[in-house]
Amino acid sequence: MWKNYHMPESVEQVIDLLHQADSQTKIIAGGTDLMVEIRDGKWDGLEDVIDISRVRELDGIYQDEDDLVHIQANVTHNDILRSDLIRQTASPLYQACYRVSSPQLRNRATVVGNLVTASPANDTIPPLMAMDASLILVSARGKRQIRLNEFYTGLRKTIKMPDELVHEIVFKPLKTSQRGSFIKQALRKTQAIATLNCCVIVDLQGDLIVDAAVTMGSVAPTVIHSPAAEEFLKGMMLNAETARRASELAALDTRPITDVRGGADYRQYMMQVIAEDALMELVENRQDTKVPLNPVTLSEGAKWQAIPNGEWDQAHIETTINGQPLQFSGDFNGTLLNFVRERVGYSGPKPGCEEGECGACTMYLDGKAVVSCLVPAPRAHMATITTIEGLAEDGQLHPVQTEFINHGAVQCGYCTPGFVMAAAKMMEEKPHPTEDEIKDAISGNLCRCTGYYKIIQAIEAACQYDGGAR
Repeated sequence: MWKNYHMPESVEQVIDLLHQADSQTKIIAGGTDLMVEIRDGKWDGLEDVIDISRVRELDGIYQDEDDLVHIQANVTHNDILRSDLIRQTASPLYQACYRVSSPQLRNRATVVGNLVTASPANDTIPPLMAMDASLILVSARGKRQIRLNEFYTGLRKTIKMPDELVHEIVFKPLKTSQRGSFIKQALRKTQAIATLNCCVIVDLQGDLIVDAAVTMGSVAPTVIHSPAAEEFLKGMMLNAETARRASELAALDTRPITDVRGGADYRQYMMQVIAEDALMELVENRQDTKVPLNPVTLSEGAKWQAIPNGEWDQAHIETTINGQPLQFSGDFNGTLLNFVRERVGYSGPKPGCEEGECGACTMYLDGKAVVSCLVPAPRAHMATITTIEGLAEDGQLHPVQTEFINHGAVQCGYCTPGFVMAAAKMMEEKPHPTEDEIKDAISGNLCRCTGYYKIIQAIEAACQYDGGAR
């Protein structure tokens, strides 16, 4: 998969590694796209992987003295969902992050990574482009700031140079007079790439629109604005008729293709539908009600784990799995899932899709539920890992395990470890969950045997154990 794997702990170390590297070098933070590409052979001959997930100075969300909001390179989608600052200053981005994949994947996938991947279907690009966000790129040659509108040159192509690190995203917070809505159309509610998406932001004086941004994804090689809709909206009253006409103009600005997720005619038609939906949310001022105030993130108790002295020789892994300190030597050129199953010997986590979609491989990495098929094996070094084998305490099954048995929620059993891990982590976060919160918690887990009813009933019953706690 790769020849050398690096885990620097400072930006300076990252820049130095990039300066020395050749074109066969990749930066990884979450790795939720890159690990699939590596597995599929897209990067044959990959020399170096630079894992920046240990760089703590890239882990921040903050507002500076000039009121600009900063989102650094290691900030995940779930970090966004835990941020009151983002909810208050960038609601459309908050809405978009909630629609990205599943809680397990959102615990690894970063917002910067979503931008750099440069797919026109990526969900965080439209809101950030509508807010006129910029990227700060750093290298041994210095620092430069690029507007997101100018970052993309084509399908999965950007102006970023091989030796540059996208350090952070910077944008002005939405004004109190602005409202923004993000809408995603996909083949299912979760775990789906957008067939198309859009973001609409309007600046209002009363009900009069004084400025507007309309951005559209998956209808062109890059995320694009709709100049016609934006121009039309300026000076118009925000009402249903304005929404209808603006959405018609937005659809005419699209340049969609036909692919496995939808035809060009369908995409153009549906862009009109979702653009009107987004505007109607703004008309009725209900854009923020579709995202829970405290979404399930499956990350209660997460903690930062550094590497002592910042040193790792690539040939040794020291880790703690299910409470047991362990050491390993050799080649760690693979995934965390394979490492835990083949080198450690825990067979509970299952290889399913190996693309992060089925959740059968769910483990806890430093307190966060993750899909281990998309985590590089070296990331186990100095980490704390829990598999389903580690849920029982003193020979007593976890309440979720007990109730899965009592309710007959287990059929073939292949997916069961992932469901149990997701539900157990949710109980730490939400001792008294609603049914919707349970559904959110297991949205990253697929079962091909049941209708999910018994699974949900088992989790509800498990939550009756002392309010969800043992």
